[in-house]
Amino acid sequence: MSQNLPNMLESTIAKIREMVDVNSVVGDPITAGDVTIIPISKVSVGFGGGGSDYVSKNANKAENPFGGGVGAGVKVTPVAFLIIKEGSVRMLPVATPANTTADRLVEQVPDLLDKVSAFIESKTKKEVE
Repeated sequence: MSQNLPNMLESTIAKIREMVDVNSVVGDPITAGDVTIIPISKVSVGFGGGGSDYVSKNANKAENPFGGGVGAGVKVTPVAFLIIKEGSVRMLPVATPANTTADRLVEQVPDLLDKVSAFIESKTKKEVE
């Protein structure tokens, strides 16, 4: 087998490198007012190839034809957004919707804790004033 298969593999890997870089995983920041949003993604790559030299009945014995192929697939899936506002950073996951009541309850706990702490802070400020 000549250098055909390694050449095909190298060129396919080079094309994948062109398509997928760090900006595919951590996206460019988006700023709206005092809020900055940074998208975070997951990149999955599938890759395969194969080939063979073969001898045809009519071909010259010194010349072996080559048959082969290479294929690749890239999938970019959004995972979360980093939200930066007023010096605090919060991660907002992009997830499938909750299927059960317990899952929904667990998803609501962080928001509930934020609301309770904000309520306690506002009460504390009023008492100090």
